[in-house]
Amino acid sequence: MNERRIPAPAATYVARLDGPVLRATGIRYAQAERYGLPVAVPHSREEVAALEFSPRCPQRSNPLATPGGDGRNLPTDEHCQYLSVTAPADAESGEDLPVMVWIHGGSYETGGGDEAYSDPLALVIEQRVIVVTVTYRLGPLGFLGDGERPANLGLLDQIEALRWVQRNIGTFGGNPANVTVFGQSAGGDAVVNLLVAEGTEALLRRAIAQSPPLGIARGRARMAAAMARRAVELPDVLDDAAMVDAQRRIVAGLPLRHGWLASMPFGPQYGHRPLPEEGDLDEALARAAGRVDVLIGSTSREAALFAELMPAISRLRLHPATRPLYEAAVRMATRRVYDGGLDHFVDVYRSAGGNVTRYLLDWGAGPRFQGAHVIDLALLFPTHPWSVGEMLEGVPLDVVATQGAPLRAMWAEFARTGHVGVAALPGILRVVN
Repeated sequence: MNERRIPAPAATYVARLDGPVLRATGIRYAQAERYGLPVAVPHSREEVAALEFSPRCPQRSNPLATPGGDGRNLPTDEHCQYLSVTAPADAESGEDLPVMVWIHGGSYETGGGDEAYSDPLALVIEQRVIVVTVTYRLGPLGFLGDGERPANLGLLDQIEALRWVQRNIGTFGGNPANVTVFGQSAGGDAVVNLLVAEGTEALLRRAIAQSPPLGIARGRARMAAAMARRAVELPDVLDDAAMVDAQRRIVAGLPLRHGWLASMPFGPQYGHRPLPEEGDLDEALARAAGRVDVLIGSTSREAALFAELMPAISRLRLHPATRPLYEAAVRMATRRVYDGGLDHFVDVYRSAGGNVTRYLLDWGAGPRFQGAHVIDLALLFPTHPWSVGEMLEGVPLDVVATQGAPLRAMWAEFARTGHVGVAALPGILRVVN
Protein backbone atom coordinates (compact mmCIF):
# COMPACT_ATOMS: atom_id res chain seq x y z
CA MET A 1 0.00 0.00 0.00
CA ASN A 2 1.36 3.40 -1.02
CA GLU A 3 0.90 5.62 2.03
CA ARG A 4 1.21 9.34 2.56
CA ARG A 5 1.29 11.36 5.76
CA ILE A 6 -0.92 14.47 5.99
CA PRO A 7 0.11 16.81 8.87
CA ALA A 8 -3.29 18.35 9.60
CA PRO A 9 -4.03 20.47 12.69
CA ALA A 10 -6.06 17.69 14.34
CA ALA A 11 -3.44 14.98 13.75
CA THR A 12 -0.97 13.62 11.25
CA TYR A 13 -3.12 11.28 9.21
CA VAL A 14 -1.68 8.26 7.44
CA ALA A 15 -3.61 8.13 4.16
CA ARG A 16 -3.30 5.92 1.10
CA LEU A 17 -2.90 6.62 -2.60
CA ASP A 18 -5.56 5.01 -4.77
CA GLY A 19 -4.45 5.67 -8.34
CA PRO A 20 -5.04 9.36 -9.08
CA VAL A 21 -6.66 10.12 -5.71
CA LEU A 22 -5.65 10.28 -2.08
CA ARG A 23 -7.99 8.63 0.39
CA ALA A 24 -7.93 9.41 4.09
CA THR A 25 -10.72 7.20 5.40
CA GLY A 26 -12.30 6.39 8.74
CA ILE A 27 -11.25 9.61 10.48
CA ARG A 28 -13.02 10.07 13.79
CA TYR A 29 -14.25 13.68 13.93
CA ALA A 30 -16.22 13.49 17.20
CA GLN A 31 -17.06 11.21 20.06
CA ALA A 32 -20.21 10.85 22.15
CA GLU A 33 -21.84 8.64 24.71
CA ARG A 34 -25.16 7.03 23.76
CA TYR A 35 -27.69 9.89 23.48
CA GLY A 36 -24.88 12.33 24.26
CA LEU A 37 -23.92 15.49 22.40
CA PRO A 38 -20.97 15.08 20.02
CA VAL A 39 -17.64 16.51 21.16
CA ALA A 40 -14.75 17.14 18.80
CA VAL A 41 -11.96 14.61 19.07
CA PRO A 42 -8.95 16.19 20.82
CA HIS A 43 -5.91 16.96 18.70
CA SER A 44 -3.34 14.21 18.66
CA ARG A 45 0.44 14.41 18.47
CA GLU A 46 0.52 10.80 17.35
CA GLU A 47 0.05 9.55 13.82
CA VAL A 48 -3.55 8.48 13.16
CA ALA A 49 -4.19 5.71 10.64
CA ALA A 50 -6.82 6.74 8.08
CA LEU A 51 -6.71 3.56 6.02
CA GLU A 52 -10.01 1.77 6.73
CA PHE A 53 -13.50 2.74 5.59
CA SER A 54 -15.83 4.27 8.16
CA PRO A 55 -18.26 1.97 9.98
CA ARG A 56 -22.00 2.40 9.58
CA CYS A 57 -24.41 3.17 12.38
CA PRO A 58 -26.35 -0.01 13.34
CA GLN A 59 -29.36 -0.18 11.02
CA ARG A 60 -31.99 -2.21 9.23
CA SER A 61 -31.31 -3.75 5.84
CA ASN A 62 -30.27 -1.14 3.29
CA PRO A 63 -32.08 -1.66 -0.04
CA LEU A 64 -29.28 0.07 -1.97
CA ALA A 65 -26.41 -1.99 -0.56
CA THR A 66 -25.18 -5.16 -2.19
CA PRO A 67 -24.07 -7.36 0.74
CA GLY A 68 -20.56 -8.56 0.11
CA GLY A 69 -20.76 -7.46 -3.51
CA ASP A 70 -18.77 -4.26 -3.23
CA GLY A 71 -15.83 -5.69 -1.28
CA ARG A 72 -16.16 -3.19 1.56
CA ASN A 73 -18.23 -5.11 4.12
CA LEU A 74 -18.50 -2.05 6.35
CA PRO A 75 -18.67 -2.86 10.07
CA THR A 76 -21.20 -1.21 12.38
CA ASP A 77 -20.56 0.97 15.41
CA GLU A 78 -23.08 3.07 17.29
CA HIS A 79 -20.25 5.55 17.95
CA CYS A 80 -20.06 6.18 14.22
CA GLN A 81 -18.84 9.78 14.01
CA TYR A 82 -16.34 9.20 11.20
CA LEU A 83 -15.58 10.92 7.93
CA SER A 84 -13.43 10.22 4.88
CA VAL A 85 -11.58 12.55 2.52
CA THR A 86 -11.03 11.87 -1.17
CA ALA A 87 -8.74 14.38 -2.89
CA PRO A 88 -6.65 14.59 -6.06
CA ALA A 89 -3.39 12.80 -5.34
CA ASP A 90 -1.39 15.83 -6.44
CA ALA A 91 -3.39 18.40 -4.46
CA GLU A 92 -1.20 20.57 -2.27
CA SER A 93 -1.79 22.44 0.96
CA GLY A 94 -2.98 25.96 0.13
CA GLU A 95 -4.29 25.07 -3.34
CA ASP A 96 -7.80 26.10 -2.25
CA LEU A 97 -9.79 23.50 -4.19
CA PRO A 98 -13.59 23.50 -3.80
CA VAL A 99 -14.73 21.22 -0.98
CA MET A 100 -17.90 19.15 -1.30
CA VAL A 101 -19.24 17.48 1.86
CA TRP A 102 -21.57 14.51 1.19
CA ILE A 103 -24.44 13.78 3.60
CA HIS A 104 -25.81 10.33 2.78
CA GLY A 105 -29.51 9.53 2.58
CA GLY A 106 -31.50 6.51 3.70
CA SER A 107 -34.59 7.86 5.54
CA TYR A 108 -32.36 8.66 8.53
CA GLU A 109 -32.31 4.90 9.12
CA THR A 110 -29.81 3.38 6.70
CA GLY A 111 -26.57 4.12 4.89
CA GLY A 112 -23.12 5.40 5.71
CA GLY A 113 -20.59 7.84 4.37
CA ASP A 114 -18.40 5.17 2.80
CA GLU A 115 -21.04 3.13 0.99
CA ALA A 116 -19.85 1.93 -2.40
CA TYR A 117 -22.91 3.50 -4.07
CA SER A 118 -21.68 7.00 -3.12
CA ASP A 119 -17.97 6.63 -3.87
CA PRO A 120 -16.87 10.12 -5.12
CA LEU A 121 -13.98 8.78 -7.19
CA ALA A 122 -15.23 9.99 -10.60
CA LEU A 123 -16.26 13.39 -9.28
CA VAL A 124 -12.83 14.00 -7.72
CA ILE A 125 -10.82 12.78 -10.73
CA GLU A 126 -12.81 14.63 -13.38
CA GLN A 127 -13.56 17.88 -11.58
CA ARG A 128 -10.56 18.35 -9.30
CA VAL A 129 -12.60 18.89 -6.18
CA ILE A 130 -12.20 17.44 -2.69
CA VAL A 131 -15.07 15.34 -1.38
CA VAL A 132 -15.64 14.61 2.32
CA THR A 133 -18.16 11.87 3.12
CA VAL A 134 -19.78 11.91 6.57
CA THR A 135 -21.18 9.11 8.70
CA TYR A 136 -23.56 10.10 11.51
CA ARG A 137 -25.98 8.59 14.00
CA LEU A 138 -29.30 7.25 12.67
CA GLY A 139 -32.68 6.07 13.90
CA PRO A 140 -33.24 6.04 17.68
CA LEU A 141 -29.59 6.97 18.29
CA GLY A 142 -29.67 10.08 16.14
CA PHE A 143 -33.25 11.25 15.63
CA LEU A 144 -35.49 10.34 18.56
CA GLY A 145 -35.57 13.00 21.26
CA ASP A 146 -37.94 12.56 24.18
CA GLY A 147 -37.06 15.35 26.58
CA GLU A 148 -34.44 13.34 28.41
CA ARG A 149 -32.74 12.18 25.24
CA PRO A 150 -31.70 15.15 23.04
CA ALA A 151 -33.26 15.32 19.59
CA ASN A 152 -31.31 15.93 16.38
CA LEU A 153 -28.09 14.22 17.51
CA GLY A 154 -27.43 13.03 13.96
CA LEU A 155 -27.70 16.60 12.70
CA LEU A 156 -25.37 17.79 15.46
CA ASP A 157 -22.91 15.09 14.34
CA GLN A 158 -22.99 16.56 10.83
CA ILE A 159 -22.27 20.04 12.19
CA GLU A 160 -19.29 18.71 14.13
CA ALA A 161 -18.02 17.11 10.91
CA LEU A 162 -18.29 20.50 9.16
CA ARG A 163 -16.24 22.03 11.96
CA TRP A 164 -13.55 19.39 11.40
CA VAL A 165 -13.55 20.37 7.72
CA GLN A 166 -13.04 24.03 8.59
CA ARG A 167 -10.06 23.22 10.80
CA ASN A 168 -8.33 20.61 8.66
CA ILE A 169 -9.29 20.57 4.99
CA GLY A 170 -6.74 23.20 3.98
CA THR A 171 -3.96 20.69 4.63
CA PHE A 172 -5.50 18.40 2.00
CA GLY A 173 -5.58 21.26 -0.53
CA GLY A 174 -9.17 22.38 0.09
CA ASN A 175 -10.58 25.86 0.61
CA PRO A 176 -12.47 26.07 3.92
CA ALA A 177 -14.15 29.26 2.67
CA ASN A 178 -15.69 27.38 -0.27
CA VAL A 179 -17.56 24.42 1.23
CA THR A 180 -20.60 22.96 -0.52
CA VAL A 181 -22.76 20.56 1.47
CA PHE A 182 -24.65 18.13 -0.77
CA GLY A 183 -26.94 15.20 -0.10
CA GLN A 184 -29.77 13.14 -1.53
CA SER A 185 -33.17 12.13 -0.08
CA ALA A 186 -32.85 12.30 3.72
CA GLY A 187 -29.37 13.68 3.06
CA GLY A 188 -30.97 16.44 1.00
CA ASP A 189 -33.40 17.11 3.85
CA ALA A 190 -30.45 17.34 6.22
CA VAL A 191 -28.79 19.85 3.86
CA VAL A 192 -31.89 22.07 4.04
CA ASN A 193 -31.87 21.84 7.83
CA LEU A 194 -28.17 22.72 7.97
CA LEU A 195 -29.08 26.02 6.28
CA VAL A 196 -31.11 27.07 9.32
CA ALA A 197 -29.28 25.23 12.10
CA GLU A 198 -27.67 27.26 14.85
CA GLY A 199 -23.90 27.48 14.55
CA THR A 200 -23.57 26.75 10.81
CA GLU A 201 -23.27 30.34 9.58
CA ALA A 202 -19.54 30.09 8.86
CA LEU A 203 -19.44 26.40 7.95
CA LEU A 204 -20.88 26.31 4.44
CA ARG A 205 -21.03 28.59 1.42
CA ARG A 206 -23.20 26.53 -0.91
CA ALA A 207 -25.72 23.71 -0.71
CA ILE A 208 -27.07 21.08 -3.12
CA ALA A 209 -30.24 19.32 -2.00
CA GLN A 210 -31.17 16.35 -4.20
CA SER A 211 -34.71 15.00 -3.83
CA PRO A 212 -35.30 16.26 -0.26
CA PRO A 213 -38.73 15.00 0.94
CA LEU A 214 -39.80 18.48 2.05
CA GLY A 215 -43.48 17.62 1.68
CA ILE A 216 -43.25 15.47 4.82
CA ALA A 217 -40.67 17.52 6.75
CA ARG A 218 -43.14 19.65 8.71
CA GLY A 219 -46.04 18.85 11.01
CA ARG A 220 -44.23 15.89 12.57
CA ALA A 221 -44.36 16.85 16.27
CA ARG A 222 -47.27 14.57 17.21
CA MET A 223 -45.68 11.60 15.49
CA ALA A 224 -42.29 12.29 17.09
CA ALA A 225 -43.94 12.46 20.52
CA ALA A 226 -45.72 9.15 19.93
CA MET A 227 -42.44 7.53 18.92
CA ALA A 228 -40.68 8.97 21.98
CA ARG A 229 -43.30 7.42 24.26
CA ARG A 230 -42.46 4.04 22.76
CA ALA A 231 -38.71 4.49 23.11
CA VAL A 232 -37.16 1.24 24.25
CA GLU A 233 -33.96 0.55 26.12
CA LEU A 234 -31.28 -0.57 23.75
CA PRO A 235 -28.88 -3.35 24.75
CA ASP A 236 -25.40 -2.45 25.93
CA VAL A 237 -23.95 -4.03 22.81
CA LEU A 238 -26.01 -2.78 19.89
CA ASP A 239 -26.00 -4.62 16.56
CA ASP A 240 -28.15 -4.44 13.45
CA ALA A 241 -30.64 -7.05 14.69
CA ALA A 242 -31.23 -5.20 17.96
CA MET A 243 -31.68 -1.91 16.09
CA VAL A 244 -34.23 -3.48 13.73
CA ASP A 245 -36.18 -4.89 16.68
CA ALA A 246 -36.17 -1.54 18.51
CA GLN A 247 -37.26 0.43 15.45
CA ARG A 248 -40.05 -2.03 14.68
CA ARG A 249 -41.56 -1.45 18.11
CA ILE A 250 -41.11 2.32 17.91
CA VAL A 251 -42.80 2.78 14.52
CA ALA A 252 -45.55 0.12 14.77
CA GLY A 253 -48.89 1.46 13.54
CA LEU A 254 -47.63 4.90 12.59
CA PRO A 255 -48.92 4.82 8.97
CA LEU A 256 -52.51 4.38 10.16
CA ARG A 257 -52.29 7.42 12.46
CA HIS A 258 -49.90 9.72 10.62
CA GLY A 259 -50.22 8.84 6.95
CA TRP A 260 -47.54 10.14 4.61
CA LEU A 261 -45.36 11.38 7.47
CA ALA A 262 -44.78 7.80 8.58
CA SER A 263 -42.99 7.02 5.31
CA MET A 264 -39.96 8.67 6.98
CA PRO A 265 -40.61 8.23 10.71
CA PHE A 266 -37.20 9.37 11.96
CA GLY A 267 -35.96 12.85 11.20
CA PRO A 268 -35.02 16.28 12.56
CA GLN A 269 -37.33 17.89 15.12
CA TYR A 270 -37.97 21.62 15.03
CA GLY A 271 -37.83 23.59 18.25
CA HIS A 272 -34.98 21.41 19.51
CA ARG A 273 -31.33 22.34 19.32
CA PRO A 274 -29.99 23.31 16.81
CA LEU A 275 -33.21 23.99 14.84
CA PRO A 276 -35.70 26.86 15.14
CA GLU A 277 -39.35 26.43 16.02
CA GLU A 278 -41.34 25.17 13.06
CA GLY A 279 -43.32 28.41 12.93
CA ASP A 280 -40.06 30.33 12.51
CA LEU A 281 -38.64 28.10 9.80
CA ASP A 282 -39.46 30.31 6.81
CA GLU A 283 -37.92 33.32 8.56
CA ALA A 284 -34.77 31.29 9.24
CA LEU A 285 -34.61 30.23 5.59
CA ALA A 286 -34.93 33.86 4.55
CA ARG A 287 -31.93 34.74 6.71
CA ALA A 288 -29.90 31.91 5.18
CA ALA A 289 -30.76 33.18 1.71
CA GLY A 290 -28.34 36.05 2.15
CA ARG A 291 -25.31 33.84 2.66
CA VAL A 292 -25.77 30.39 1.05
CA ASP A 293 -26.24 29.62 -2.67
CA VAL A 294 -28.62 26.71 -3.21
CA LEU A 295 -29.11 24.17 -5.99
CA ILE A 296 -32.21 22.09 -5.27
CA GLY A 297 -34.34 19.72 -7.25
CA SER A 298 -36.00 16.39 -7.75
CA THR A 299 -36.41 13.60 -10.27
CA SER A 300 -39.42 13.43 -12.57
CA ARG A 301 -40.87 10.19 -11.18
CA GLU A 302 -39.49 10.01 -7.63
CA ALA A 303 -42.12 7.59 -6.38
CA ALA A 304 -41.48 5.06 -9.14
CA LEU A 305 -38.75 3.48 -7.00
CA PHE A 306 -41.14 2.87 -4.11
CA ALA A 307 -43.95 1.74 -6.41
CA GLU A 308 -41.66 -0.95 -7.81
CA LEU A 309 -41.07 -2.23 -4.27
CA MET A 310 -44.83 -2.63 -3.65
CA PRO A 311 -46.17 -5.64 -5.61
CA ALA A 312 -49.80 -4.53 -5.48
CA ILE A 313 -48.90 -1.28 -7.23
CA SER A 314 -46.07 -2.49 -9.46
CA ARG A 315 -48.42 -5.02 -11.07
CA LEU A 316 -50.45 -2.12 -12.45
CA ARG A 317 -47.51 -1.17 -14.67
CA LEU A 318 -47.53 -4.53 -16.41
CA HIS A 319 -50.85 -4.15 -18.23
CA PRO A 320 -51.76 -1.43 -20.75
CA ALA A 321 -55.23 -1.02 -19.22
CA THR A 322 -53.91 -0.31 -15.72
CA ARG A 323 -50.65 1.45 -16.59
CA PRO A 324 -52.31 4.92 -16.46
CA LEU A 325 -53.38 4.16 -12.87
CA TYR A 326 -49.79 3.26 -12.03
CA GLU A 327 -48.43 6.50 -13.47
CA ALA A 328 -51.16 8.52 -11.74
CA ALA A 329 -50.17 7.00 -8.40
CA VAL A 330 -46.50 7.78 -9.07
CA ARG A 331 -47.34 11.41 -9.95
CA MET A 332 -49.54 11.88 -6.90
CA ALA A 333 -46.98 10.50 -4.45
CA THR A 334 -44.15 12.44 -6.09
CA ARG A 335 -46.11 15.68 -5.77
CA ARG A 336 -47.11 15.03 -2.15
CA VAL A 337 -43.73 14.02 -0.78
CA TYR A 338 -41.34 16.06 -2.93
CA ASP A 339 -42.54 18.70 -5.38
CA GLY A 340 -44.96 20.69 -3.24
CA GLY A 341 -42.37 21.24 -0.52
CA LEU A 342 -39.74 22.16 -3.08
CA ASP A 343 -42.05 24.79 -4.57
CA HIS A 344 -42.50 26.38 -1.16
CA PHE A 345 -38.77 26.34 -0.40
CA VAL A 346 -37.89 28.04 -3.68
CA ASP A 347 -40.58 30.69 -3.20
CA VAL A 348 -39.36 31.55 0.30
CA TYR A 349 -35.68 31.54 -0.63
CA ARG A 350 -36.09 33.58 -3.81
CA SER A 351 -38.44 36.08 -2.17
CA ALA A 352 -35.70 36.77 0.38
CA GLY A 353 -33.23 37.51 -2.42
CA GLY A 354 -31.42 34.19 -2.27
CA ASN A 355 -29.50 32.63 -5.14
CA VAL A 356 -31.47 29.43 -5.71
CA THR A 357 -31.58 27.20 -8.79
CA ARG A 358 -34.29 24.55 -9.18
CA TYR A 359 -33.77 21.55 -11.45
CA LEU A 360 -35.78 18.56 -12.63
CA LEU A 361 -33.87 15.38 -13.51
CA ASP A 362 -35.47 13.03 -16.02
CA TRP A 363 -32.97 10.28 -16.82
CA GLY A 364 -33.07 6.53 -16.74
CA ALA A 365 -31.22 3.60 -18.19
CA GLY A 366 -34.63 2.16 -19.13
CA PRO A 367 -38.33 2.94 -18.73
CA ARG A 368 -38.99 1.26 -15.37
CA PHE A 369 -36.79 3.62 -13.39
CA GLN A 370 -36.89 6.67 -15.65
CA GLY A 371 -36.65 9.64 -13.29
CA ALA A 372 -36.97 7.41 -10.21
CA HIS A 373 -35.73 8.24 -6.72
CA VAL A 374 -31.94 7.69 -6.31
CA ILE A 375 -31.35 7.34 -10.07
CA ASP A 376 -29.25 10.52 -9.86
CA LEU A 377 -26.78 8.68 -7.63
CA ALA A 378 -25.87 6.35 -10.48
CA LEU A 379 -24.85 9.38 -12.56
CA LEU A 380 -22.90 11.07 -9.77
CA PHE A 381 -21.24 7.93 -8.40
CA PRO A 382 -20.90 5.40 -11.26
CA THR A 383 -18.80 2.87 -9.36
CA HIS A 384 -21.53 0.65 -7.89
CA PRO A 385 -23.17 -2.34 -9.60
CA TRP A 386 -26.67 -0.94 -8.85
CA SER A 387 -28.01 -4.46 -9.09
CA VAL A 388 -30.71 -3.90 -6.46
CA GLY A 389 -34.01 -3.54 -8.29
CA GLU A 390 -32.16 -3.72 -11.62
CA MET A 391 -32.09 0.08 -11.69
CA LEU A 392 -29.70 0.31 -14.61
CA GLU A 393 -31.60 -2.34 -16.58
CA GLY A 394 -28.48 -3.91 -18.03
CA VAL A 395 -26.70 -0.74 -19.12
CA PRO A 396 -22.94 -1.10 -18.38
CA LEU A 397 -21.42 1.16 -15.74
CA ASP A 398 -18.93 2.67 -18.17
CA VAL A 399 -21.83 3.88 -20.31
CA VAL A 400 -23.57 5.33 -17.24
CA ALA A 401 -20.31 7.03 -16.24
CA THR A 402 -20.06 8.67 -19.65
CA GLN A 403 -23.68 9.82 -19.57
CA GLY A 404 -23.25 11.20 -16.06
CA ALA A 405 -20.14 13.28 -16.80
CA PRO A 406 -22.14 16.45 -17.63
CA LEU A 407 -24.03 16.16 -14.35
CA ARG A 408 -20.82 15.80 -12.35
CA ALA A 409 -19.44 18.84 -14.17
CA MET A 410 -22.58 20.83 -13.36
CA TRP A 411 -22.42 19.95 -9.66
CA ALA A 412 -18.74 20.91 -9.51
CA GLU A 413 -19.33 24.18 -11.36
CA PHE A 414 -21.96 25.10 -8.80
CA ALA A 415 -19.52 24.22 -6.01
CA ARG A 416 -16.92 26.50 -7.59
CA THR A 417 -19.10 29.47 -8.50
CA GLY A 418 -22.64 29.17 -7.14
CA HIS A 419 -24.01 28.96 -10.70
CA VAL A 420 -24.73 25.96 -12.92
CA GLY A 421 -23.77 27.71 -16.17
CA VAL A 422 -26.38 25.95 -18.35
CA ALA A 423 -30.16 25.85 -18.70
CA ALA A 424 -30.28 22.13 -19.43
CA LEU A 425 -28.32 18.93 -19.78
CA PRO A 426 -30.04 17.26 -22.74
CA GLY A 427 -31.37 13.85 -21.83
CA ILE A 428 -30.61 14.36 -18.13
CA LEU A 429 -32.13 17.47 -16.54
CA ARG A 430 -33.37 21.00 -17.06
CA VAL A 431 -33.42 24.09 -14.89
CA VAL A 432 -37.10 24.79 -14.20
CA ASN A 433 -36.95 28.21 -12.50
